[in-house]
Amino acid sequence: MLAPEFRQKLMEHDMDFPDAKQAGVIILLYPDQNGHSHFVLILRKSYPGVHSNQISFPGGKLEANDKDLIYTGLRETEEEVGVKMAEMTVVRPLTPLYIPPSNFMVYPTLAYSETSPEFSKDDSEVERVIEVKLSDFLNHTEIETHVITTSYANKKEVLCFMINGYVVWGATAMMLSEFKVLMNKVLKQ
Repeated sequence: MLAPEFRQKLMEHDMDFPDAKQAGVIILLYPDQNGHSHFVLILRKSYPGVHSNQISFPGGKLEANDKDLIYTGLRETEEEVGVKMAEMTVVRPLTPLYIPPSNFMVYPTLAYSETSPEFSKDDSEVERVIEVKLSDFLNHTEIETHVITTSYANKKEVLCFMINGYVVWGATAMMLSEFKVLMNKVLKQ
């Protein structure tokens, strides 16, 4: 739903991306100490790359020893924010998404923890752990338009969410829009 115009045109062709690198990310739901549901995002460190200093879900690149992309997302979530793999229960995968600037096919997975995690960020990859209250996101977060500048795009108008003071756009916003639709369907049942 939040795909920019150029991405919508790319998706219309239903293209296969055989040379794309593969990655897994986790949309992790968990309760806070008061029982309110949250999910976690991260602010990536600044580095010389296309996703520098951007908001994302915890996750990363498929490694040779990973048994599948869900495992990749769980492993990377443990590495990046310190939530143990054994504390996360997989609910279901979401729609895979191709990211042209970095040539990654990303496989998001919805998971939950029954307890409030004690986050411990990987200082080499994560600038900040961002905890988002689910009800705030579902009830008060609207789609906005924002102008961004990245290493590959200068003053590009994008659709985004404003979450906890951060502009969340691109692949993360697209995954969040699917997540929001799914959660609203579940909560209305």
